[in-house]
Amino acid sequence: MKFKNFWGHFCTIHIHKSRVMKNCFRVGLIKQGLLHDLSKYSPEEFIPGVLYYQGNRSPNAAEIEEKGFSKAWLHHKGRNKHHCEYWIDFSMDPSKGMIGYKMPLNYLIEMVMDRIAASKTYKGKEYTDASPWEYYVQGKAYMIVAPETEKLLEKLLMMLRDEGERKTFSYIREILKKGDY
Repeated sequence: MKFKNFWGHFCTIHIHKSRVMKNCFRVGLIKQGLLHDLSKYSPEEFIPGVLYYQGNRSPNAAEIEEKGFSKAWLHHKGRNKHHCEYWIDFSMDPSKGMIGYKMPLNYLIEMVMDRIAASKTYKGKEYTDASPWEYYVQGKAYMIVAPETEKLLEKLLMMLRDEGERKTFSYIREILKKGDY
């Protein structure tokens, strides 16, 4: 392992985690902000993160390109409820196979904060409030997500794109007070 990759990966996940924490605090999700992505520091995720570190995108993407899957990502999504992939399971109707279940509101909001932070971290100075929406649209065809979750996620990402963080975060604080969507 190269020390440069070790330090680069450590800094990237720390900066990302700090950004998510700051945004979660801004909308009132204190506990989730503090606990966000702690599994990235585990050996199962940190070591592959160092080995596949590039600095401009997730190391999981490089691991997938090399191996056809990412053990680190499988570990991560199974432990972090702010990923819609955590909420995929068999339908009660066997003819539907695997489906996305509705995410609890607090995890959906954490997912939005995660997308904002990841976009800021990887895009740097090229980040705009449209970046999280653009990233979402790029991968939407591959997502399995409950219709209600998809509808609110898209609404929030488009609001961010069109009206900015201040208005979007204010709206998020209001829907969190209601407790559901």
